[in-house]
Amino acid sequence: MTTGGLPALLEAVLNVGTDLGLRTTLQRIVESAAALTDARTGALVVVDPEHGRPAGLYTVGATEEDRRRLARLPGSDGPAGRPCLGVPVRVGTDVFGHLHLTGRRGGPFTGEDLAMLRVLASQAGIAIGNARLYEAARQRERWIEGAAAVTTALLTGDPAAGALVTVAERARLLAGAAAGVVLQPTGEGGMEIVAASTPHDPGDLVGTVIEPGSPVLVQLLGGEPVFVDDSATDPRMTTRVRTRFGPSMMLPLRSGGRLIGTLALPRRRGGRPYTAAERLLASQFASQAALALVLADARRDRERLAVYEDRDRIARDLHDLVVQRLFATEMMLESTRRRAAPEAAELLGRAVDELDSTIQEVRTAIFALQQPPADAPRSFRGRVLRETGGAAVPLGLSPSVHFTGPVDTRVGGPVADRLLAALRAALAAVHRRTGVTAVDVRADATAALPDGRAAVRLTVTDDGVRDDGTRGTTVTWESALDGPRAGAPASPA
Repeated sequence: MTTGGLPALLEAVLNVGTDLGLRTTLQRIVESAAALTDARTGALVVVDPEHGRPAGLYTVGATEEDRRRLARLPGSDGPAGRPCLGVPVRVGTDVFGHLHLTGRRGGPFTGEDLAMLRVLASQAGIAIGNARLYEAARQRERWIEGAAAVTTALLTGDPAAGALVTVAERARLLAGAAAGVVLQPTGEGGMEIVAASTPHDPGDLVGTVIEPGSPVLVQLLGGEPVFVDDSATDPRMTTRVRTRFGPSMMLPLRSGGRLIGTLALPRRRGGRPYTAAERLLASQFASQAALALVLADARRDRERLAVYEDRDRIARDLHDLVVQRLFATEMMLESTRRRAAPEAAELLGRAVDELDSTIQEVRTAIFALQQPPADAPRSFRGRVLRETGGAAVPLGLSPSVHFTGPVDTRVGGPVADRLLAALRAALAAVHRRTGVTAVDVRADATAALPDGRAAVRLTVTDDGVRDDGTRGTTVTWESALDGPRAGAPASPA
């Protein structure tokens, strides 16, 4: 090696090791090699160690045609005196890639060019090793931070559906995936996508099902992750959305030996395959996310139980203290009314009626307290209470509600739906009237139709001003309990 080439070589060696970023380091290796040998074009072809195929291309001075040609060049050393020069770049004992140079401006490449390029490739291997260690540390740090962020989000109040989307979105961003989805077991033995995150609308992914018996599903149910090189062509993949994706990871979410779901991270079609390090980090993230989901569910269960216990205590207090005292007072007033003068007896009778109405309303409130607060009511009684409760704000008052007979066991299905629609219409009509100070809703499951069939009767009464200037409106609906036959509403009274 001439003394004139030594300073240039030293400068090139220093240049390739000045940055810890892997991509920056690889680009500088190509640029330094081209400058050192006075080559017009240079390329570093990175090799996928798992599949033995090109995994990246870094060039300088190359057109698109040059890039295609350079990527196909052999990986062995190019001999001196030829227009093309190539050397392998090794990290430790593994071949990381191949460095190719073409078009030396001063004529064919010389033996000195080849010697300097080998020295540079050796030093480049060291720089790449350092950059890879730094990149791996940064990547591991990002995944750890991501797992911690997911845990924090799940344990600070995300609802169940939001928690799954949080896991899917964070994992997608960390993995550089085209989508992040969470699947959960179905009652039929398959798995269904219940939450998804994509850069665009993920709605078409939600609801996709992996059918029972799928090879992928068998592997996941056994607690094993599934790694796919190309979702579109892998025979194990059977879902309708597989054709849009390429490399993919499907990671079981397990806790205590139980499979609670699957985290899938597909990349776009033709995307870069996942490395062994990425697979390991994603698997660790999935384990942490599964634990966080279980802890979040346990926390929500504890909070829900505390609410139930508090509501049950209030309901017991209302029943044991308030209702009993009101009932005792009603009995005393009724006893006094029988011995009082006619004028006083009438007033006492009204007070007894008011107390009886109050007792019914308190009992209705007790029933409402005993219903799960986070669940939509399914019984007819609960649905009526929800409708009247929702009407309290626009009406400016709370309708009184009374139930007679076993409404929950006798009223359901189309009959309940029909009567609830009538109730909504009636409450809307009350809202349009002026001067309303009281609304009374009654549901009677002991009624009968004129033909003798058992029926349920719904009556809505208010004291608002009607169109003709009179006050008070009562509307009644009836429906047979043996079929959805609804009677016509009675004329307002």
